[in-house]
Amino acid sequence: MMSREDSYEMLAKNLVDEVIKKTLYRLEESNMLQSPTVVREEDYEIKDIKWLTIEEFSPESAEEKIHEFIETWEYDDCWLYCIDFLGEEEFEFDKRYVFRARWSIPTRRKPIPRATASIYFTFNVSKIKPKTFPVEVYYVFETNRLVHKPGFSRFREKWLKDIIESKVLMTSTVTF
Repeated sequence: MMSREDSYEMLAKNLVDEVIKKTLYRLEESNMLQSPTVVREEDYEIKDIKWLTIEEFSPESAEEKIHEFIETWEYDDCWLYCIDFLGEEEFEFDKRYVFRARWSIPTRRKPIPRATASIYFTFNVSKIKPKTFPVEVYYVFETNRLVHKPGFSRFREKWLKDIIESKVLMTSTVTF
């Protein structure tokens, strides 16, 4: 049974999440007025999964959840990815586990791709919250500062393509 403090904390978290969602909706709506050819995010269902609780967390189960989450994304079958556990950092109030999903498009002619794109997933496992609370999950695309939270934004394959194209462009300018 949850204590009164736990229920208040869960209520506060839900309120903050709802405010963020509504703010994003309003921002996108105002952008729609300026450029009517843009497709609204509300026209798509942003898919999410049930993430791990603090007591369920382990690096192995986190990796499985990343695979499960990536399966909700829409992307061409030509993409392949692998997930690597990069390590953990301990802080006063939580532990952070970092994973990398490395994406590429290998072909028969070039089975070793010229460039890859990475997405870094961070799992914040609180030391002070109740064990039944979910682990916080964030992800960032390589070369990008925008931090994504699952369930709030839609994955776009173009982000991966842009990373790879910029790497290929940069390496083509370097002569050895």
